[in-house]
Amino acid sequence: MKLLITGLLIGAIAGLLGALCGVGGGLVMVPAFVMILGKTQQSAVATSLAVIVITALSGTLSNMSSASKLIDWKLVLVTGIGAGLAAWFGADLMRSLKTPVLTKIFGVTVIFFGLLMLFKKG
Repeated sequence: MKLLITGLLIGAIAGLLGALCGVGGGLVMVPAFVMILGKTQQSAVATSLAVIVITALSGTLSNMSSASKLIDWKLVLVTGIGAGLAAWFGADLMRSLKTPVLTKIFGVTVIFFGLLMLFKKG
């Protein structure tokens, strides 16, 4: 029961932030899976990526149904190819890293991009 309630809450927060900010929810799910559910960093990352498939599909379908034509499909194709290839090799690399190293990489990445966003002009 705890897993059901906690999972639904984490999913709801991640889905909302993913739809609002385009972060895919991993910023919420990975730390929550580790700190609240006791998952390893590797398991949290892998599980988060699997959940993001559902989140991305749901958000994409919603954006496709809007009349505003928000999705740039050419950019999706080009970026998707690069991201897909890099993710394949990144998943192998992630499994080979020790948890403390992976945790530090995640934390530094979040802080770095968070600071960029906070101090962006315009």
